[in-house]
Amino acid sequence: MVYETDNRTIADAVTRVLDGEQIDRTDAIALLAQPVDELAAAADTVRATLGDGTVDACSIVNAKAGNCAEDCGFCAQSAHFDTGIETHGFLDPEEILAAAKRAEADGAQRFGIVVAEKGVSKDTRPEEWEEVLRAVRLVRDETDIEIDASLGLLTQEEADILAEEGLNHYNHNIETSPRYFDEIVSTHDFEDRLKTLRRAKNAGMDICAGVILGMGETPADRVDAALELRKIGVSSLPVNILNPVEGTPLGDRETAAISKTDLIKTIAVYRLLHPTARVRLTGGREVNLAADEQHWPFEAGADGLLTGDYLTTGGQDAATDIEVIENAGLEPNMAVNEFDPDRVKQAASADGDADDQAVESSADD
Repeated sequence: MVYETDNRTIADAVTRVLDGEQIDRTDAIALLAQPVDELAAAADTVRATLGDGTVDACSIVNAKAGNCAEDCGFCAQSAHFDTGIETHGFLDPEEILAAAKRAEADGAQRFGIVVAEKGVSKDTRPEEWEEVLRAVRLVRDETDIEIDASLGLLTQEEADILAEEGLNHYNHNIETSPRYFDEIVSTHDFEDRLKTLRRAKNAGMDICAGVILGMGETPADRVDAALELRKIGVSSLPVNILNPVEGTPLGDRETAAISKTDLIKTIAVYRLLHPTARVRLTGGREVNLAADEQHWPFEAGADGLLTGDYLTTGGQDAATDIEVIENAGLEPNMAVNEFDPDRVKQAASADGDADDQAVESSADD
């Protein structure tokens, strides 16, 4: 297939990608300099040609909140910073199952068990490790959605056990480029994260690993991060946009250090660098894009999102996300969990009516 455009930089890149070739760092940086509308249309062509026309939704639960010993400069859960969040130990696995069932009802295709931790260690905290495995088994046996987990750094033995228990995907974001990583984190290094991703992949799990945009990185850093992920081989690339949290080192800025135009360009280039992966919009999208702009990334190659709440901040309900998907001319993915989008919308509408009635009743009192 030949992509028709007068822009040779974009046309050549699209043709090569659709022919099964890879674009390189020079190509990607050159693409970031192209007009956003043409670049977005090109990336959308790649998605439409190689994808399935759907947007895949995932959901997560904050299974262990706060008191993390790491010092990631964007994170509200680090014990190094005073952010005022509510903390708790590892949730009862039955609570995690209940959250998974809610996600399933809302149309999520996968459900992630996330802990604020450098690593849930089988050897140093065996009781917590067993609770993690119990939660994985419950979600595996009592729902139809796939299981994801983000448990921090893993040994190869731990990765093998998780895969044997039926964990489908492992999430461990690299956050940014190798060059910029040390500006954000000092308590572990970039290679630590790559080792865990390799171990999870060696165990047979699909890899979900991505970035946070707008932390002060350069456009070249954004490309370099995506190239590192391509070396690993990710099936899902979450794209977070910084939502500054007061009390963290990055909390003194009002917004993410990336324009909407550059955000869309970056997503488009990620599609060209990762033509068959799910490029997934996650944290910060509602803060950095207005309601009538949220469909833009899905017209620029994105084909996944995280629906519902995030770890320490509220997210967007599934009904609204379905409308965002439809506004982009796409459909929700139902490959694993077949659901009725209209029912999700009706349930959200009923919940909204009930909330309105409760407010009116309270006012009358």
